[in-house]
Amino acid sequence: MDIAKLSLSRHTCKAYDASRKIPAEQIEQLKTLLRNAPSSVNSQPWHFIFASSEAAKARLAKSTEQPMFAANGAKITNASHVIVFCARTAFDEERITAITDQEERDGRFPTPEAKAAQLKSRRFYAGLHRFDLKDTQAWMEKQVYLALGTLLMGAAALGIDATPIEGFDPRIVNDELGLREKGLTAVVLAALGYRSGEDFNASLPKSRLPEAMVISELD
Repeated sequence: MDIAKLSLSRHTCKAYDASRKIPAEQIEQLKTLLRNAPSSVNSQPWHFIFASSEAAKARLAKSTEQPMFAANGAKITNASHVIVFCARTAFDEERITAITDQEERDGRFPTPEAKAAQLKSRRFYAGLHRFDLKDTQAWMEKQVYLALGTLLMGAAALGIDATPIEGFDPRIVNDELGLREKGLTAVVLAALGYRSGEDFNASLPKSRLPEAMVISELD
C-alpha cells in the first residue's frame, strides 16, 4: 500500500449518501484500530461511542442545532456511522492499576519487577500532569486525537469517507448521553460513510503548504 498516495486521495467529506452503509466487518476493523491506537504511557484515556441508527444519529445531531454548527447536522444524520470520541475526566489510581493489570494478563512483564517499574513510570507521568503541569485534561485529549488520526487513515485505506467534526456543542452530547456521570466528556466527532454527489470537496485539488515550510532536517 502506498500510504503517501492514500494521504493525497483522502479528504474531509462534506456530504454523505444516506442510502449507503458501511459493512459490519469493516466497522469491526475500525474498532480494532481504535483499541490499538497509540497513547502516552499506554494511558488509553478514551472511550468511543458508535452511532449508526437514525435515532442515535439524531440524538447526536442535537448538538449542531445552533447556527454556528448547523452545517454539520446533515453530515451526522446522513453518514453511515458517527463516532463520539470521549476523553476521561480523570486519570486516577484505579485506571492506572487496571491498565497495568491488563498488561500483565497480556504477557508484557517477564518479571514482577518489570511490572513494578512500569507501574512506577505510569504513576510518575500521571502525577506530573496532575500536580506539576496541571494539564491532565489537555494531556488526555491529545491522546484522543492520536486515535482520531489513526481512524482517519484507516478509513481511507478501506475506501470509507470520513469527516472529523469539532463544530458541535459537546455539552449537549455530554447531557444527551449522560457522559459526565460515566467519567467521560465528548471531545470530537467523526462521521463515516460514502460521499454523495453534493460533496464538493471530493473534486477539489488537495492544498497544503510546501514541504520546505513544514518539514526540515536537523543537522
